Amino acid sequence: MRRLAVLLACISCTALAQAPTIAINSPPPATLAKAPKLPPVWEQKAREIYKTAVETPTVAGRHNVPKLAAYLADQLKAAGWSADDIHVLPYESANDKQTAALIARWPAAGTPKHKPMLIIAHMDVVEALPSDWTTDPFTLVEKDGYFYGRGSGDDKGGLVPAMVALMKLRQSGFKPDRDIVIQFTGDEETQGRGAELGATDWRKWTEAEFVLNADAGGGAFTRDGAPLGFGIQTSEKTFQSYYFRVHNPGGHSSRPRPDNAIYQLADALKKLEAHRFTPMLTETTRAYFTARAQQEGPTELGNAMRAWLANPNDGAAADIIEANPLEVGVTRTRCVATMLKGGHAENALPQLAEATVNCRIMPGVEPKAVEAELKQAVGPNVEVTPYPDAGRPTPVSPLRPDIVKAYTDAVHARFPGVPIIPQMSTGATDGLEFRARGMPVYGVDGQWGVSPDDERAHGKDERIPVQSLWDNILHWERMVKDLAS
Repeated sequence: MRRLAVLLACISCTALAQAPTIAINSPPPATLAKAPKLPPVWEQKAREIYKTAVETPTVAGRHNVPKLAAYLADQLKAAGWSADDIHVLPYESANDKQTAALIARWPAAGTPKHKPMLIIAHMDVVEALPSDWTTDPFTLVEKDGYFYGRGSGDDKGGLVPAMVALMKLRQSGFKPDRDIVIQFTGDEETQGRGAELGATDWRKWTEAEFVLNADAGGGAFTRDGAPLGFGIQTSEKTFQSYYFRVHNPGGHSSRPRPDNAIYQLADALKKLEAHRFTPMLTETTRAYFTARAQQEGPTELGNAMRAWLANPNDGAAADIIEANPLEVGVTRTRCVATMLKGGHAENALPQLAEATVNCRIMPGVEPKAVEAELKQAVGPNVEVTPYPDAGRPTPVSPLRPDIVKAYTDAVHARFPGVPIIPQMSTGATDGLEFRARGMPVYGVDGQWGVSPDDERAHGKDERIPVQSLWDNILHWERMVKDLAS
């Protein structure tokens, strides 16, 4: 999952007019030029690791994740990690029978003063067809101020900077006052089994006071260079799919029945299309819409945000927000039909019509409650059943002052004054498995790009600005120092 959040995709950010700007394919702004620079030796090392990571096709089914995990483990050993503190753990998921996770620990210097902190990211990427791209998706290409390649952003653009920052800190002589643990998984883009194991069976290695997620957060700029802010992710929706099924005795197509499974399913899907779940605010989305209302100013959308914040029962205001294409899914649970099948022969009446309905459920809402509401919405003639792998509702992680400050200070070291906005992901990351089991998770990556015009994760010609990679290493270095000293 990635990343440059919908929350940052405002178009009319007049409140930010005086903030530093950056233009596409141009050097960073003057304010950024005054910030600390990544030393050339570390730029070279980061480029080497990043190139290897991007050029290792860690797509489900190709069995390359263990290879990348072993390579990253070797890099950590060369940077001072003990072999006893590194674990490359093969495992199976439904989509990949040969994947792996990497867990490594940097022990505190002396007696730890705090519980460990855990940094998570993922090594796997979605498939990319060379025929679709203008460059080879699994060759790292640098041109026009960008790095191109599958996973250049999602999530090797988060994983590599976080790891290199730790290597740089360790070789500089930094002495953490708590253990620092990393877990890089191999199936976040598919089943997320590695994260589940990390939060359960591997908890002896991953137990931590909090989790920092390199697959969430980040910043964005408009195409003309106006900064949209940086998001700190504190919650994500629950992923849960349901089957809609209609059964029928069928018969010969020359003798149509008054009840037809396909027609009945079609009617149910139209009811689903019209259905709206009750809007709801969480701590995260309230903070988000407070910031967004200020950004929007006296527009219809901004007025609707202020009205809803003042009165969470104002469903009409929430509907105006939800109708905006950049805010879809942030106000409530949303369910949508994603797959369809029905019938068995062109000259036979259908005996079964089936649709897959994918829901992204607000934090704190149980999938069973959504199932019940769907059944009521579509009526008794449609069977509604959840996918066997039920979704795990996750709580909102509290806005810890220490983590908010560390993230804010790291961002402002490069982009002074840019807003920091709490974020709820409408998609899902590995973080949900840890949140669901009591560990607060924060998406705090420092990657930045151009959004919404140029968000390419999972798409054609995925890319990130070259400067973003170097900045992200310094971003993680500062955050880790602040939180582990």
